[in-house]
Amino acid sequence: MLRQFFGAAALATMMVAAPSLAAEIKPAVVYDLGGKNDQSFNQSAYAGADKYAKDTGTAYKDFELQNDTQREQAMRRFAKKGHDPIVVIGFSQAEALKKVAPEFPNTKFAIIDMVVDLPNVRSVVFKEHEGSYLVGLLAAKAAQSDKVGFVGGMDIPLIRAFACGYKQGAKAANPKIEVFENMTGTTGAAWNDPVKGGELAKSQIDRGADVVYHAAGGTGAGVLQAAADAGKLGIGVDSNQNGIHPGKVLTSMVKRVDVAVYNAFKDLADDKWSAGINVLGLAEDGVAWADDSNNKPLISDDMRAAVEQATKDIIAGKIVVHDYRADNTCPY
Repeated sequence: MLRQFFGAAALATMMVAAPSLAAEIKPAVVYDLGGKNDQSFNQSAYAGADKYAKDTGTAYKDFELQNDTQREQAMRRFAKKGHDPIVVIGFSQAEALKKVAPEFPNTKFAIIDMVVDLPNVRSVVFKEHEGSYLVGLLAAKAAQSDKVGFVGGMDIPLIRAFACGYKQGAKAANPKIEVFENMTGTTGAAWNDPVKGGELAKSQIDRGADVVYHAAGGTGAGVLQAAADAGKLGIGVDSNQNGIHPGKVLTSMVKRVDVAVYNAFKDLADDKWSAGINVLGLAEDGVAWADDSNNKPLISDDMRAAVEQATKDIIAGKIVVHDYRADNTCPY
C-alpha cells in the first residue's frame, strides 16, 4: 500500500505508552536557523514536539537561533537547567554538540541530520535520496517540456543527495529530461532567503522548467511562490507543503523529522533510550511523498501507479538510489 504522508507505520511509532509506564522528562528543542515556522524542516521538528506535548501533557522548551554563535549557548543553558532529552535540529549543530554533550554525560541529546559519535547522543539521519527519487519521477511525468528544476539551500553533500536522487527518479521516468540545478549559497543564510529562492526558480522556469523542486528550508517559500506565479508546479520538502499553493504544488518530499523528535522524547520517558545512529528511509516510513486533497487532481492514475511501484522496488532493493554522500558524485 502506498506510503503516504501519514503512513500507518509512522503513526504506530507515535503511539504513546500508558502514563503509568512513562517517566517524568523535561525535553527541549534547539531549532536551526530559519525558525520553527519555516513551513519546512524546523516546522516538522516543532510538530513532533508539539504532538508529544499534547499527547502526554509534558511541557517542553524550545529555542530559535538567530545566529550561529547561539548554538552552544542554547544547548548548555538547557542542560544546566536540567532539560533531558535535548534535541538539536540540523547538521550545523554538530560542532557545538561535540563540545556540550561531554560536559553533561548524564543528559541525553539527539541530533537530526548529522552523526555525532558520543555515548549520550542519538544521531538521526534520513535517506532523503530515496524520497527525492519518487518526487523526481513524478516531476518528469508531470512536465510538458522535458525540463524540470531543483533549487537547493546551502551547498553541502546533504542537499546534493536530494538533487541526485531527484535526477535519478526523473531520468528513470524520462531519459530525455533535462534537470536544472542551483544552490542558494554556501552559508547558513541560504536556508532563509526566499527572495533569492524565487529568483533562482524563475530563472529555471524561464529556461523551460515546468516543475521545480526545492530543498532549501525557508528559502523554498520563494521557490513555490515563483512556480505558482508562473503557472508552473513546485515540489515542497520536509513538511507537507501541498497546501501552501493548493493545485500548484505537485507533491512534497516529506521527511519525518516530527517522528524523530517525538520518538526521542518518548523513548526516554519509556526508559527505551538508545544512543547511536538511526537511519530512516522509505522502508521505515522516514521519507515519503505527500498525497492529499490539495494535489489529488495533479496526480494521474499512471503517475500514482508508477510511484507506488517505485516505492516497492526501492524497499525491495530492486531499485538502488544513488546516495551522493557515499562518494560525492552523481552519475545522473
